[in-house]
Amino acid sequence: MVSFDNTEIAFRSKTNAELNRAYKLYKIVSNRTIVSFGKWATNVALTVKFPIRRAVKATIFKQFCGGETIAECNQTIQQLWEYGIGTILDYSVEGKIGESNFEATCKEILKTIERSNQEKAIPFSVFKVTGLAPFSLLEKISKGDKLSDEEEVSRLALYDRVDRICHAASEAKTPVFIDAEESWIQQSIDDLSLEMMVKYNKDFAVVYNTIQLYRWDRLEYIKLLNERAEKDSFVLGLKLVRGAYMEKERDRATLNNYRSPIQESKEQTDKDYDLALEYCVLNIERISICAGTHNEKSSLLLTELMSKHRIEKNDPRICFAQLLGMSDHISYNLSNVGYNVAKYVPYGPVDEVLPYLLRRADENTSVAGQTTRELSLIIKERKRRKSI
Repeated sequence: MVSFDNTEIAFRSKTNAELNRAYKLYKIVSNRTIVSFGKWATNVALTVKFPIRRAVKATIFKQFCGGETIAECNQTIQQLWEYGIGTILDYSVEGKIGESNFEATCKEILKTIERSNQEKAIPFSVFKVTGLAPFSLLEKISKGDKLSDEEEVSRLALYDRVDRICHAASEAKTPVFIDAEESWIQQSIDDLSLEMMVKYNKDFAVVYNTIQLYRWDRLEYIKLLNERAEKDSFVLGLKLVRGAYMEKERDRATLNNYRSPIQESKEQTDKDYDLALEYCVLNIERISICAGTHNEKSSLLLTELMSKHRIEKNDPRICFAQLLGMSDHISYNLSNVGYNVAKYVPYGPVDEVLPYLLRRADENTSVAGQTTRELSLIIKERKRRKSI
């Protein structure tokens, strides 16, 4: 049975200087007041064009991102692969608008697939649909509203971009994750993901849709997808996550007077996540999964389910994934005993990745125990090294 307590394995890729930097950063991130002020100060600095790029790149960017370009990610890719951990190159530029920017993002995602085709160290690719089309368009499609002629042109451009990405992934035999987003645009993403799975997932899972189990309707949706996969003879690719937009979802539901799509409790989310893992393992002949989780209990459960059902640790249909700079005790200890593990490695120009980084800092402070756990593990390893 795998253990997540071994900090020597968890941090063996980090020098003392890197470990100390992580310690200082998590000390800051653990303070909600400092994080809130930091977000405000950063936004002000960007507005008045104050030069903060160097400071950001040397701190929070260095902890959670691989670089500004794919080439700058090389060291991170090699360092992770040295310990059997794959890289998921995640072009994390957010908030871009306009067809030229959407097309540029599409071409960048295609570059990540091209790079993955060259080496085993990059087993997956990923993209957000909001990087390829206007948010307003996805919302309108999700509601089933009639599109204007101009919007229809944008919809066709979106389909073309997604299809080009999935086709390239199929040719490169590199699975691609389509990230989940806000519930009020998710229907359009689900429909597009399903269409791509039907088209490309004939022999193995090329396209993975992302399922947010903090939504109370998602476990049933997985079962419906599996029925569709059986009916239409395709492999169902699923990335299972808890979710990242909880406060925004609840606030919008309250403001617009509809039932929140979010589970009523953290316990219910955990329960559905683990039930989803069990369901997918029981249907592994037709489902491939990536367990995107920083939760030790869920990670251990999946290893136990694999053992119970005599599934090899390195079975290509099952993968674990965590974010770069977080939960190394899960990633490295799983990889150390032979499981398939990959890290999301965000990259992009510092200024344009800042929205992602600020959201990540926010999530770390809002998830109960997340930063406390990271800090305690780092402290434990620092003490161990000092005692040698």
